[in-house]
Amino acid sequence: MINSQVIGIDVGGTAIKLGRFQPDGTCLQSLTVATPQPSTPEAVLVVLIDAIAQVDPYNEAVAIGVGTPGPADKTGRIAQIAINLPGWINVPLADWLEAKTGKPTIIANDANCAGLAESWLGAGRHFQNLILLTLGTGVGGAIILDGKLFVGHQGAAGELGLITLNPNGPTCNSGNRGSLEQYASVAAIRQHTGKEPMELAALAQAGDMCALTFWQEYGKGLGIGLASLIYVLTPEAVVIGGGISGCFKFFVSAAKAEIEKRVMPTSRAGLQILPAELGNSAGMVGAAKLASSLVIHH
Repeated sequence: MINSQVIGIDVGGTAIKLGRFQPDGTCLQSLTVATPQPSTPEAVLVVLIDAIAQVDPYNEAVAIGVGTPGPADKTGRIAQIAINLPGWINVPLADWLEAKTGKPTIIANDANCAGLAESWLGAGRHFQNLILLTLGTGVGGAIILDGKLFVGHQGAAGELGLITLNPNGPTCNSGNRGSLEQYASVAAIRQHTGKEPMELAALAQAGDMCALTFWQEYGKGLGIGLASLIYVLTPEAVVIGGGISGCFKFFVSAAKAEIEKRVMPTSRAGLQILPAELGNSAGMVGAAKLASSLVIHH
């Protein structure tokens, strides 16, 4: 079983990414397919089965890992809810895929998959304790403690974007108000500025004062949110992923300054704030890492 290949899948609202991997993380073949619309569980399953057959034509993979946009149950069998995917409530996706493919399958939150990937092969590979914050459509997170993914007692830990930043702020889908997600997500940036993050990055690069000021404010808000997380978890590194991480250089110094102001040196000794390294492939790489854990257990 040493050279067992696995399949890693990242199910998103617009695209599904799959890869067939060797145990060391080498991707042998990958594929991106459109997420069916409407993306009901049954429709997604049909697309997954077809895509798995394409990415593994000779049926060499022995296990499957899937990242979905929302919490999975503690056992990694059930997609409890999937943000942006209609009708995803307690979907037994692992059972379904196992029945169709005959391969052991495990499911996890997509941000947790990205965190596993960054800690395995990416920006977090030199650290045993880190957090990943994914700044995208929403704000997700993952916690790695002592080299292991921390998911809490029911599997839903690490929702780092849902901490409260402003108790009277805008309402969040989670039921919280003024969560970090309401200030740091792509949706929040669009609402606040009417522009896309990369547009604001291009303007800042060209020296536009409004854009530069926006990123300073953005970094400050991010730093305030991170201060709470750092006090609780004292990570060695904070890895910033998701689409907005492409603008990292425009907000990182403001975020660091805020953290230095708010967090006692004892809680942030040697702390590094780093951009994620694996980009869009992080979800499927982390899902493959999860699948590899099944190979050892079976």
